[in-house]
Amino acid sequence: MPQDASARTAKPAAAPAPQTLADGYQLPPKALQAIADAPRAPTLFLSPRRDTVAMVLTPSLPGIAVVAQPELKLAGLRIHPRVRAQSRFSFGAGLSLLEVDSGKRLEIEGLPSPLSLATLQWSPDQRWIAFNRVDAASGANELWLIERETRHARKLVSGLNTVSGDGYAWMPDSRRLLIQLQPEGQGEPPPRDIAPTGPATQETQASATVRQIRTYQDLLRNESDARTFEYYLRSQLATVDLTGQVAKAGEPALYTDATPSPDGGHVLTVRLERPFSYQVPASMFAHRIEVLSADGRFEHEIARLPLVEGLPTGNDAVPTGVRDIAWRSDAAATLVWAEAQDGGDPARAAEIRDAVLMQAAPFDQPPLTIARLSMRYERARWSSGGLALIDEFWWKTRKARQWRIAPDQGERAPELVHEGSSEDRYNDPGEPLMQRDAAGFERLLTSADGNALYYAGDGASAEGDRPFVDRLDLGDKRKTRLFHSQAPYYEKPMALLDEAGKRLLTMRESPTEPANLNLRELDAADAKPRALTRFPHPTPQLREIKKEQIRYKRNDGVELTANLYLPPNYDPKRDGPLPMLMYAYPAEFKSADAASQVTGSPYRFNAVSYWGPLPYLAMGYAVLDNPSMPVVGEGDHEPNDTYIDQLTASAQAAIDEVVRRGVADRNRIAIGGHSYGAFMTANLLAHTRLFKAGIARSGAYNRTLTPFGFQAEERNYWQAQSTYEAMSPFNFADRIKDPLLLIHGEQDNNSGTFPIQSERLFAAIKGLGGKARLVLLPNESHAYRARESILQLMAETNRWLDLYVKNAKPDDAKADRSEGKKRAAAPAK
Repeated sequence: MPQDASARTAKPAAAPAPQTLADGYQLPPKALQAIADAPRAPTLFLSPRRDTVAMVLTPSLPGIAVVAQPELKLAGLRIHPRVRAQSRFSFGAGLSLLEVDSGKRLEIEGLPSPLSLATLQWSPDQRWIAFNRVDAASGANELWLIERETRHARKLVSGLNTVSGDGYAWMPDSRRLLIQLQPEGQGEPPPRDIAPTGPATQETQASATVRQIRTYQDLLRNESDARTFEYYLRSQLATVDLTGQVAKAGEPALYTDATPSPDGGHVLTVRLERPFSYQVPASMFAHRIEVLSADGRFEHEIARLPLVEGLPTGNDAVPTGVRDIAWRSDAAATLVWAEAQDGGDPARAAEIRDAVLMQAAPFDQPPLTIARLSMRYERARWSSGGLALIDEFWWKTRKARQWRIAPDQGERAPELVHEGSSEDRYNDPGEPLMQRDAAGFERLLTSADGNALYYAGDGASAEGDRPFVDRLDLGDKRKTRLFHSQAPYYEKPMALLDEAGKRLLTMRESPTEPANLNLRELDAADAKPRALTRFPHPTPQLREIKKEQIRYKRNDGVELTANLYLPPNYDPKRDGPLPMLMYAYPAEFKSADAASQVTGSPYRFNAVSYWGPLPYLAMGYAVLDNPSMPVVGEGDHEPNDTYIDQLTASAQAAIDEVVRRGVADRNRIAIGGHSYGAFMTANLLAHTRLFKAGIARSGAYNRTLTPFGFQAEERNYWQAQSTYEAMSPFNFADRIKDPLLLIHGEQDNNSGTFPIQSERLFAAIKGLGGKARLVLLPNESHAYRARESILQLMAETNRWLDLYVKNAKPDDAKADRSEGKKRAAAPAK
C-alpha cells in the first residue's frame, strides 16, 4: 500500500516556495487560485407579488487597494468618510429580472457603470425598484430607480447618508421614498486634534450592582472622536417623489432609524443623544424614540432612554424601558414594543419577565398591554386584529414558546401554538411564512379563509435536514405536510406563491449541482419542479469530490456528526489513508440528546469556498468538515466547566472514526478553525498531541481579556475564574508542542478577538521555544475581504499543511500521537 496516497489523487509536489507578488503578498498554487476566483451565485430579491425576481450579480473579490481606502472606526461603526456610508467593499456588479411564470430573463437599460449596488428594495405596488449606489471612486452615494414595466433605470437623488441603515425606505403609496440625506451646509469634518487638549478621562460610580460590559471594538476614545462621529452620523430626513423632487422633513439629527407607518402618515424615529461612552458602542448610547409626521413635525415622544454601560449578569439580561419597538404591520399607525418587568435582571425572581405593549395614533391614550410573558419577548408577527403570533425565549433553559393572540380582542386569552427547546431541531415546527401587503409591510401568510397558517423549516431528522412546508389549521391544530424535500436533493422552500398553498418557489441542489431556483405545482400529478435558473458549477474541476455524512460516538455516549470529503479519483482500498484537515466550531448545549442530533444534509451542494477547508481537497487532502464539537452542561451544570475534557473527547472520536474508515493517517491530521474555532484549535494543541499541526484564524486565546463573558458563557471572570483560566490556551502555551499557524486581520472588529490575542500567544510560543507563525493581514477585519488577503491565507495554509502534515518527518510520525490518545482516553465529564 502506498505511503502517500495523496500523491496519486491530486499529484501535488512537495511544498515549493510560494510565489510572491511585487508588493509582498503570496500566491497559492493555481488550483487554489482558481477556487478563490470562481464565480458566485447571484443574490435574489423576490417581488411583493412573488411573480418576479431581481437578480444581483455577486462580484469577484475586491483588491487590497479598495479594502485599504480610508475608514473611520467610531462608536462600534465603520464608516467610509468620502461617501458617508457604512464601510463595505463588495457591491452588486449586475442586475436583471426573472419572470417566475415564464422563466424569462429580462435585462435592464440605463444602469450606471460601475453598478456598485449596495442595497435594493421593491416598491409596495411592485412597479418600481429602488437601489442604493455607493461608488467610492467617484464619491457617489445615490438612490436609483427602475421602472418595472419599461425596465429603465435612472438616478433619483444624490447625497444619501447610509452610515446607519439603508438610508431609504418606500412610503406605502409607492409614490415617494423616505430618505436620509447628508445635511446641507454642514461644512468640512471637524479637525482632528493634532496636539492633545487634555487627557481622556472616565470615572465610575460606586454601586452594589454587577454590570457586564463586553469587550467591544472601535469605540470612541476622546472628544475629538465624538465630534467626528456626530458629523458623519448626522442626517436630514426627507421624502423624494418619483420625479426626484425632495421635501425636507424636520431638522438634521443623529438618526439611527426612521420607519414610515403603514398608513404613511407618521415616521418612527430613533436618534442618539449625549452622553456618549468610551466603553460601549452607539447601539447603547442614550437615545430618544419619537413619532414625527410625514413632513417632519414632532407628534409624540415614546421614550428617552439613558446610556447603558453594561447589563446584569446573564444572557437573558436586557435594558429596562422600551425595546424592540416597531409598527404593527396590520394597523394604520400602531406601535408595539416590549418592556422588562424584572428590571432586566434574569437573577431576579419574577413570574412576568416581559410585557408587550401597544399604542395607536394619535398616541393620546395610555399604552395597552397585549401580552405578559414569563420569558423574554423575541418577536411579533401580525395578520389582523384577530390573529398575531408572539414568540418568547429564555436562554438559560433554551425554552421557546409561540403564542397566538388577538391584539384587538383584549378579552381573548393567549393560545399556545408551540413550546419546546431551541436546541431540539428534530421537533422544530419551522417559521411562519410571510407575505407583503399593499403597503409593503410583512404579514402572516394565511389561507384564503384565514383559518390556517403556513410554516417552513429545516426538517432536521436522523437522515439529515429535509426542508418542509406545513399547513397548520388554527382550529384543531392539525398539520398537513404540503412539501418535504426528498433524496437525492436538498430543496429549501423560498416562498409560497398563493394562499391555497399550491405553488412553491424552492432552491434545489444536490452534491454535484449548485442551488437553482425552481417552481413547484404542489397539486400536480407528477409534482416535478421546473427549473427557473441554471447557474453553472463554480468549480467544475472538483465536481467529482466525494462527500459522506458520517455518524460516530463520543466516549460518553454523545452521538456526533461530520461531513467527510475525499478528493476526486480517490479510492481508500487502492490508495490508502490520506493526510487530513479537520475544521470545526464548538457549540454549547444544555441537553446531551440535543447535542446528539444530526446536523446538515448529505445532499447539500459540495460548495468549495475559499473561506473553508474544502479547497485543500485539490491539493490531495481528505477533509472532515464541521465535526460536532458539543460542550454539554445539563441541569445546573455549566457547559464550559468541562470544556477541555469534552473538546478532547470529541476530537478523539472524530480521529478514531476516520482512521477506522481507512481514509486518514492518524499521524498526519491537522486541526483548524476560525474565531471560536481558532480558540478550539489552540486548546486542542495545548492539551493534546492528537494533531500534527493547527491553523487558527482570528481567535481569542486569553479569556482574562474577555472578563465579562464570551460566546455563550454567561458568568464573568470573577464568578468562574478557574473556568476562564482553564479554557485559556495562552495559559498553557508551554504545552503547545505541535506547529501552530496564527492568522489574524490586523483591524479585527469582532467583540473579544483583538489582534493582540494572536500577537501575545505567538510571543508566548516563541519565547517558550515552540513552533508558530503569525500572519497579520493589513486592513482586514474579522472576515477577510481583499483578494490578496484570501490568496495569502490559502498560500499560508497550504504551505503549513505541506510542511507539517503531508510531509511530516518520519521520526515525528512514529510517535503515533500516543500522548494525545492517552490524554483523550478518559470519559468526558
